Amino acid sequence: MSLRMRGYDLIGDVHGCGNTLRHLLQLMGYRHQGGAWRHPQGRQVIFVGDIVDRGPRIRQALHDVHAMLEAGTALMVLGNHEYNALAYFTRDAEGQPLRPHNPRHQRVIQETLDQFAAYPQEWQAFLQWFHSLPLALEVEDFRVVHACWDREVMDPFLAKYPDACMTPEFFLDSARPGSFEFKVVDRCTRGTWLRLPEGVTQKSGDGFVRDRFRTSYWVDQPRTWGDVLFQPDRLSPELESRRLSEEERHYLSYYAPDEKKLFFGHYWCQGFPSIIRPNLACLDYSAVKYGRLVAYRYDGEASLDAGKFVWVEVQRDEFPPMDELRAEMTAEKNQKI
Repeated sequence: MSLRMRGYDLIGDVHGCGNTLRHLLQLMGYRHQGGAWRHPQGRQVIFVGDIVDRGPRIRQALHDVHAMLEAGTALMVLGNHEYNALAYFTRDAEGQPLRPHNPRHQRVIQETLDQFAAYPQEWQAFLQWFHSLPLALEVEDFRVVHACWDREVMDPFLAKYPDACMTPEFFLDSARPGSFEFKVVDRCTRGTWLRLPEGVTQKSGDGFVRDRFRTSYWVDQPRTWGDVLFQPDRLSPELESRRLSEEERHYLSYYAPDEKKLFFGHYWCQGFPSIIRPNLACLDYSAVKYGRLVAYRYDGEASLDAGKFVWVEVQRDEFPPMDELRAEMTAEKNQKI
């Protein structure tokens, strides 16, 4: 089918909001048939990554997304949380995990570990599936990446890896800071960021203490930290007015207005979905923080249109009490047996 006959529905970070994902799919006309969610007119979903971690129905969401990819009704790019899960469970030549098992990392992945505790074989199968996911997609006249499309990184990467997938060797090398592979994964899944001054930290809305802040990559000739700040948590007025150094300018990326339309997630936007620029749209609206699970219904328009966003507001019943959630999981397991 051509794009205009089929259409794409691009969905932001799910983070285990499995019931909300089903509500969003239903809202867009998808129905569960033959073991997967399908659209009667052949539309295809593209997930921007980060299905796992944080939320109460990670396993349910992963099964739904995986079934759609297997059925050909969806595509997906790798998010930083899927990459981190791979690194958490992979060991290097010295037997050390590629991602350290420290309390902070443990806290992020713990919900996923808990929900798969009774399903270890399933979790191993999902980890193998994560290895097959691309870091980015270029579909007809638009692109998809979890965080940032940086031409200086993407051009040589795609020249060598046209499918944008990591080989086993690439994956292992991506854990080495300073390597080309590390930079590719860092840009694609984590975007650009700047480090706060020595000794300065910030406690973000999700309770983590960070020594850096996330930055945009679409501001032409930015002058200050405030010009490129792109995250829900503000900085102090003094820091936002701080001038960018030449080193920081060189590190930052820029996505030009004349490049292909780009869809991405990752940045915990808040409020009502809006277009950043006619060729740029962020789809992450903090679903797991009782925000909105957002989709953009793309049909080949020349300029992105805020009227093409659809969303479901995450309700409190997405997060039942833990004893109720455990009962759901036990009932599902017994039913399978």
